[in-house]
Amino acid sequence: MSMSFFVIFASTVTIIVHGFPTTLDGPLNPVTAPLDPNLNPIAFDLPESDPSFVKPNPEFLPQQISVSLSYSFDSVWISWVTGDYQIGEEDSAPLDPNCVQSIVQYREFDVRSTINKNATGHSIVYTQQYPSENGLKNYTSGIIHHVQLTGLKPNTLYRYRCGDLSLSAMSKEYYFRTMPKSTSENYPHRIVVAGDLGLTYNTSIVLTKILSNHPDLVVLIGGFSYADTYLANNTKLDCSSCHCEKNGTSSNCGSCYSSRETYQPRWDYWGRFMEPLTANVPTMMVAGEHEIEPQTDNNLTFAAYSSRFAFPSNESGSFSPLYYSFNAGGAHFIVLNSYTPNDNSSDQYIWLESDLSIINRSETPWVVATWSLPWYSTFKGHYREAESMRINLEDLLYSYRVDIIFNSQVDAYERSNRVYNYLLDQCGPVYITTGAGGAGKLETQHLDDPGNCPDPSQDYSCRSSGFNFTLEPVNNETCPVKQPEYSAYRESSFGFGMLEVKNETHALWSWNRNQDLYYLAADVIYIVRQPEMCPVFN
Repeated sequence: MSMSFFVIFASTVTIIVHGFPTTLDGPLNPVTAPLDPNLNPIAFDLPESDPSFVKPNPEFLPQQISVSLSYSFDSVWISWVTGDYQIGEEDSAPLDPNCVQSIVQYREFDVRSTINKNATGHSIVYTQQYPSENGLKNYTSGIIHHVQLTGLKPNTLYRYRCGDLSLSAMSKEYYFRTMPKSTSENYPHRIVVAGDLGLTYNTSIVLTKILSNHPDLVVLIGGFSYADTYLANNTKLDCSSCHCEKNGTSSNCGSCYSSRETYQPRWDYWGRFMEPLTANVPTMMVAGEHEIEPQTDNNLTFAAYSSRFAFPSNESGSFSPLYYSFNAGGAHFIVLNSYTPNDNSSDQYIWLESDLSIINRSETPWVVATWSLPWYSTFKGHYREAESMRINLEDLLYSYRVDIIFNSQVDAYERSNRVYNYLLDQCGPVYITTGAGGAGKLETQHLDDPGNCPDPSQDYSCRSSGFNFTLEPVNNETCPVKQPEYSAYRESSFGFGMLEVKNETHALWSWNRNQDLYYLAADVIYIVRQPEMCPVFN
């Protein structure tokens, strides 16, 4: 692997790049990191007795607090929960959202004045319905609050409290920093990207390492609470061997995806567990397979995900929490959904095309897209399950020169060379799978390992939004016999990724493993844009 030593001249700063490979050196030869013999590939859930799961007292004290971005730097959302959930309490009605106020008090951190600004919002409860024939009792959430703060200054540290003043039920003080103004010179310092965190002992390590790196923004891609891997009676299911059958159903996984049961309190546990991060660092959520959670009432899906978090859906014109966009300084982020229709007549496609067409690359040179199911993974699990999505959307993303694409779902790490339609292409995106945030069982088998090639007639629309179809060969091969040249680096390890955008052409990416010290990274590369070579055409 070649190394680089060169100087980047920016408008206000000179950056010396030394020792790390860059995408300009590519395509890089494929590398498969050996499996650490001391690493247990199986993740074990934290017990319900974990101290971080304990609900606060009194009842209406805010908990599960989170900050999320609006479309631009001048606005954020503060979300939290008050009251306790209920499971099948026949003689009690759900909590009334109107019985407690949604108030946020906030001010700039370094302003001497002690006068706070007040913002108010709205509150909701949601119900997760289970099959009545099984004698199950439905779950009803606590009161979920969402308050939007507006008129904020760019790149400014704010302090805030949330709750209800009239009940003397205000949270302690938390802090967040707004995004920089969108220009080609301004970027958040560190952006953490992680997928499939769950609630395991590995998740604890990932969370500790993320906090120690002091990120300005966090993007979490699917697999949050893993509530769908539990039955409604809190019985854990083994979902590690699920795979798609030809008829589009899942097998070898008990009731994981067919019982319409989940254990919703795990969402509450997850919100409390993650609060040290989410209450202080803007955190953007990307729905994946584990958030579908179908209900018995009209096949309602994504109820917990859509209710518990705030999204810039209206601000970005999508009006759906499943796909939306936002700016983080000079980077424009696009969130998509693998399990929502995405053909060219779908709402998601029409919105995506519109969003791409209005991006001002002089203000946001970098365009980053993210969704759960990966298109370019060479691990055995979930191989080409999102092929219909790729066929529908790849040309659109390529023509608008999306720079980086983040995925999860596959419980491993992989980074591609620049690729388009399975061929090396200097103008294609870099695809990065970060699906090993702590949950599940690490993927250790690759498609090019002997005996791992799936039946080509197998249906690959299982749980995804695509039509049923059979896979066509890639480059005249049903399965690769060696690591494909578009796969630059792959590794089976738990961890998270970090993106540091340096200027309008260079961004440093690193994969940080649980087993390494906090200042070490297993995979580091400069991703380099070449807008002159790869102009946007639409």
